[in-house]
Order: sequence, then structure tokens, then C-alpha cells
Amino acid sequence: MTVARGPPGRPSSALLGCWRRRPPLGFGAKVGIAIALGLSFAIIWTSVSPTSSSQQISTERSSFAAEVAAPPTASHNRTSSSADGGHAHRKPRPVPHSHKKRHPAPSGSHAHPRRANATASPDAAAAKADHSEPAPITDTEPKEKEPEQEQEPDMEMEPEQEAELPMPEESGDNSGKAPAEGEEEKPPQLELEEEPGEGDGDEDFEGAKKKAPSKKRKLPPLFSSSAHYHWKHCGAKSGYHYIPCVDFDGDGSQRHHERSCPRSPVTCLVSLPKDYKQPAPWPERKDKVWYGNVAHPRLSNYVKGHNWLNHSGDYLMFPPDEWEFKGGARHYVESIDEMAPDIDWGKNIRIILDIGCKSAGFGIALLEKDVITLSLGLTNDQTDLAQVALERGIPATVGSLGSRRLPFPSGAFDAIHCGECNIPWHSNGGKLLLEINRILRPGGYFIISSKSADLESEEGISASMTALCWNAISYSSDDVSEVGVKIFQRPATNEEYDLRAKKDPPFCKEEQNKANAWYTHIKHCLHKAPVGIEERGSDWPEEWPKRLESYPEWLGDLQTRVATDHNHWKAVVEKSYLDGLGIDWSNIRNVMDMRAVYGGFAAALASKKVWVMNVVPVHAADTLPIIYERGLVGIYHDWCEPFSTYPRSYDLLHADHLFSRLKIRYAIEK
Repeated sequence: MTVARGPPGRPSSALLGCWRRRPPLGFGAKVGIAIALGLSFAIIWTSVSPTSSSQQISTERSSFAAEVAAPPTASHNRTSSSADGGHAHRKPRPVPHSHKKRHPAPSGSHAHPRRANATASPDAAAAKADHSEPAPITDTEPKEKEPEQEQEPDMEMEPEQEAELPMPEESGDNSGKAPAEGEEEKPPQLELEEEPGEGDGDEDFEGAKKKAPSKKRKLPPLFSSSAHYHWKHCGAKSGYHYIPCVDFDGDGSQRHHERSCPRSPVTCLVSLPKDYKQPAPWPERKDKVWYGNVAHPRLSNYVKGHNWLNHSGDYLMFPPDEWEFKGGARHYVESIDEMAPDIDWGKNIRIILDIGCKSAGFGIALLEKDVITLSLGLTNDQTDLAQVALERGIPATVGSLGSRRLPFPSGAFDAIHCGECNIPWHSNGGKLLLEINRILRPGGYFIISSKSADLESEEGISASMTALCWNAISYSSDDVSEVGVKIFQRPATNEEYDLRAKKDPPFCKEEQNKANAWYTHIKHCLHKAPVGIEERGSDWPEEWPKRLESYPEWLGDLQTRVATDHNHWKAVVEKSYLDGLGIDWSNIRNVMDMRAVYGGFAAALASKKVWVMNVVPVHAADTLPIIYERGLVGIYHDWCEPFSTYPRSYDLLHADHLFSRLKIRYAIEK
């Protein structure tokens, strides 16, 4: 067939005829084409972008993390975002990589905490906490389930399968090293709170379970009778006295300047010394201890050069009238009392921090006056005199005075003592004195003593004290002890601060929470003294022993709860713990309450010949200020890390509802 072509650019007549005869597309066809194009676009867009379900999972995961990490009440929020980077109140622990999309708590909780920390006023925050009534206690985990409490898991482990403690994978740096000044410590991706009381905060775990995947998880028992645990021995030369996160993992001859935990969890077993023996009963042990329990080369060399302790046979002896200062510890304590009569040991002054533990003779002398002296053994003291103090039955812990705050609440101690500790208090702008100012109660006393005076140090300390507006109460050089003693007092109000000509150090901003104490840098600022009756520290506590059962106004609604907790533990201890558990209390001196709430357990033992270290977990509500207010001692700690003390420090550990909460935390994180 021949087709005639027309002029260029114009269709031929035949083709034009066919084209003209084609009917136009109808409306339905056009709609169909539009729908087809739309579906094609949707398919292509879906293939190259995240699905709606993944977005929903991400949203739910973020919401879950925020809901779990956020405090149920204001009392749980012990920290707030600080203007200088929001340093954390708690050190993060590594979390699994699968949780990297989880976020920390929303604004209002701190950028770093593993738990929701207290607000700018820890006492006011604690007063708002939603605590529940204490549950009946047994010598193990509760046998009867309480309403709204965590379910007992019922999944069985394979009989031949070796159980491993849940240890999340690393996420970020968990070396424990403090970042440089101004640099933030990395926040955890997700952390759960421990509850402040038996059953307290169970709503949070119930809420977390509701938001968890629909597939119900069943967990094995914490310790299965069919499981096999294999622990290696700590192989360092200091293995018998090894302190994880303090000692290096090498030959044991060096220590970190500050607490620094390794990336991998420490799971080695500290073995007993070859010549270890059970400590003598109290009070015999305060005068002599088994040398084999604490022996190491540096201590042996130290003993040879000091007459206040001597190695006699199998014992390390402590002559009652011998001390590092002439005249003995009793004379030293009495001379301080004469210099500042308002101190009134055992009544007005109940809790003291003794920095730079030496012989612990100072604490023993004050123990006779009903004063609790917590000795702070510094990590750079490799003679380990704090271990000797613990072996003698004297309260002690291990820490460092460096760039971080001490793990104590603000305004905790009635007095702080530093005898011949040789600490440069005035260096680095007086930062260490700022930390002393934080943990010392308003109106409290700071006592410094030394045998020889350094003019430069004296001038530096005086200038720093003037900047802090501390009052020099007394200075005396004792002829008997040949020691110069200076006593300073922290202002009880803000009037003297306001009269300063030079505002250096400046006042801390409101968001720079003075309650932050766990892996938190010392700030170069001054916290104001509390002034309102609703603030803890505005009034001095009652005299001891009334202090133990006095519940001040700032507790608010918690007054009834603390009183109930006190009566509960008093009944439990008297009816069960003292006689019903088979414990020989004559051999018990050093006790730790691993999950203290209001200090009820320690208060119930106050009349016994024991002392109790009350530990408030970093994930729990900040009730440690209440414990100190009652005249008891304690410390913050994260039980996902080793405790800063020597092996074999405690004769009895009390863990009420602790492991069940750790188990639930690990389960949800995992």
C-alpha cells in the first residue's frame, strides 16, 4: 500500500483520517489513568522510604523510653538540665545496641541520669514522692505477691544450659572517666527507676509492661538451682584486696585517680587471703585485728614507722593511748570541744566525715560520745588504712577528692574533719572547698589540723575561706599534741553571701542542682543556703537521740510514711531478724543495707552494737537526705557497678527487694 506524504510537518491524509476517527477518552478512562499513576507513585515511595509500621515502632519505642525514664512524681527527678552542659547525677551503664533509638527522659529530668533524679530541692522533691506502705519482710524475697507488684517469672532454664547474668552490650564509652571541664558525660539511652519502697513505683513497671511488645516474656529465676556459674579469680597481685573501678586490672600497683570502671563488667571473684580468720567480736576488734586479713607489703612498711600500731604475732595491735598525735585521740577530741563548746559532741554534732583516714582513732574516740564518724579513705593512699579501719569495725569508704563530687547528698554532714591530710584546699580556685561547702550542713563545722604550718597554704586557705564567707571560729596550737587546729563554720543563712564585695565564686544557677552527686563534676559556684521552713537544712536537727524519730516540717506528707516505715522495721527486726534467722549478732559489726529507703532498718538497729551503711540506689527516689537528717549515714551507688570498698568489708548485707528490681530492669532493657 502506498501512502502519499504531504508537506513536511503535516500528517498524511490517511493517517490524519485515522487520527480524526479515534474517539476522545471518556471521563472514566481519565480517572482510571489517574488512579493507576497514583498507585504507582505510592508503591515507588513506599519502596524508598521507611514504612509506616517502622515509624510507629520508632515512635512507640521513643515514647516507651520517655515514659519509663521519666519520674512518676517530681520527687524522683533529682537532677535538671544544667546550663553548662547538664552534667549527670548518675553515670550511665552500657545498654544493648538494639536500644540505641531509645531516648533519655524528656526535659525535667537530667540529661545524664540512669534514674530520675531529685529537683533543685531534694527534700521538697522527696516530700512529693509517691511511696507506698512497706510490705512484710522475710529473710528472702517476698513469698506472697502483692497487688500491682512485679510478676514472678516462670520460664525454666534448660538444665544443662549455663546461666549467665544479663550483661547488656556496650553502647558508648563506659570507662567511667570524667570528661574534660565543660564536656558532657554521655547520657544512657534508656534506664529504669528502682522504686523507693516495697511496691513503690510498681505503676511504672506495670506501665512499662503494657507498652512492651504484645509477646509476653517469661524470665528465669535470678539464681537457678540447675544453673552452673563459673567465676574466674581476680588475677592481679592485689587480688586479695582488689577494688574494681579503683585498682588497675594490671599488676595491682597503681590506682585510678578517680573511680573508673572498665568497659566490660567486672565478674572476677576475689579470693580469701591465705591466713584469713574471722574477725574478733566487738569491741575486742577495735583494739586488735588479724594481721593476715589486711597484710600487704606497703602496710608492713608503714607499721614499722608508726608507734600507734604494731605487729605482734598474728595480730595488728592498736594501743588505746597511742595515736598519730601526742596525747591520744581522746585528748585531741576534748581540745576541740574546748575550742568550740557549741559543737557538743553526740548531741548537736552526730555525723562527721573524716577525710584522709589514718588510724581511725578519731572515730573511735568520738564513738564513745555517740558520734558516727565516716572515714573517707582516699584512693591515693595505697597503705589501705581505710581497710584497717573497716576491719576494726569503724565506718569507712573509699573515694577521691578530684574533679568529681563525692557520692553524698548536699548538707549531709554536721562536721567535716581533716587531720594532717595534706590536701591543697586552696588550689584550682578552691574547688575542693566548694565541694566541702556543698556536703557540709549550713552552720556546720570544718576542722583542719596539722603539725607543721605552710605559710603559702595558710594564706591560700584563708583567702578561700573569706571568699566562701566561712567564719573562723577558733585557732589553737595544743602544747600536748603539738598540733595546730583551726575550726571554721559555714554560714547558716545567705546574708553574709549577699554582703560580699566580690561575687567570686558566683552563685550557682537554679539548674545546677546541688543534689547531683553521681559522676558529676564539681562546679565553680556557690550554692545558697536554704531559707524556707519547707527546705531541708534551714533548721538544725533535733539533738541525738531524739533526731532519730523526729520528722521535720520539710518532709510534708512523708512524715507519716517515714514514721510507718520506722515502726514496721522495728517490729520486723525485733520479732524476726534478731532471733528468728539464726544470726549470731555478737559477730556482726559492719552492716550494709543495700537498698535503704528511709533508713528504717538501720534505725531499728541503732541500739545494737553495729553500724549500718545505708545505700540508696541511683535509680531510686532520693531518700538519702532523709537518712542523714535522722542521724544515720549512707551513700549513693549504682548496683550495676562494683561498690567502692575493700573485699570482706561487711559482716552482713541486707538486700530487701533489690534483686527483683534489678532483674526486671535487665529484662525490659534486654
